Amino acid sequence: MATVEIRCYAELNDFLPVSRRQRAFAHSFSVAGSVKDTLESLGVPHPEIDLILVNGEPAGFDRVLAPGDRVAAFPPFRRLDVSTVSPVHLPRPTEARFLLDGHLGRLARHLRLLGLAADHQAEADDATLAAAAAAGDRVLLTRDLELLKRAIVRRGYRVRATDPFDQAVEVVRRFDLAGRMAPFTRCLPCGARLEEATAEEAAGRVPPGVAARHATYRCCPACGRLYWAGTHFRRLAVLVDRIRQAAQDPRQPPA
Repeated sequence: MATVEIRCYAELNDFLPVSRRQRAFAHSFSVAGSVKDTLESLGVPHPEIDLILVNGEPAGFDRVLAPGDRVAAFPPFRRLDVSTVSPVHLPRPTEARFLLDGHLGRLARHLRLLGLAADHQAEADDATLAAAAAAGDRVLLTRDLELLKRAIVRRGYRVRATDPFDQAVEVVRRFDLAGRMAPFTRCLPCGARLEEATAEEAAGRVPPGVAARHATYRCCPACGRLYWAGTHFRRLAVLVDRIRQAAQDPRQPPA
């Protein structure tokens, strides 16, 4: 059996047993494998890794390990630009576009409420989700580690929280989206961008009381739903403010 030394940093420790967190540990193997396969065998999905050092030098996922190698794995950096040195780094997309698996439906609605592109494929299997995320260069959000480990997945993140509110805060913080949100610009059920609609266009489609109180509306071009600033809007505005404030709270460490 050969041995390498491995150290995972920051939130990558979430995937390790407590005894291996925040420290270097020995990993033994009988057949040499790539850095990607080795780290994923320990539970760390490759889309969450932004920099790998082998013996102090940047390495790619396909680097084959040799006995005695020292491996350090890092998650995305928030203040340090590693784009010129890391073979595994992916540039930040112009627009944050997410694809969520079937178990994250309420998170998808929260993200759409914030004006973020969030496609939720409730019935899709893992192969379909992985292929769709890769084809659209979207960030795959899931709590399924095996889904994230699929080689075709380029961008992905395992959502740690289980409560939808906490999940939304976590995603906004993780991808630095507090300043990029555009609340109430997307349809909550389908995610399409809303378009302005006049009172005349909404006539006959809203209750008389609503028509008497509101002159402007928004309409979903995909599913036809109408939106206006009623009592439900005010409740959702409070939710948006809570998510924004929690995501920007400096007392809370990033997920």
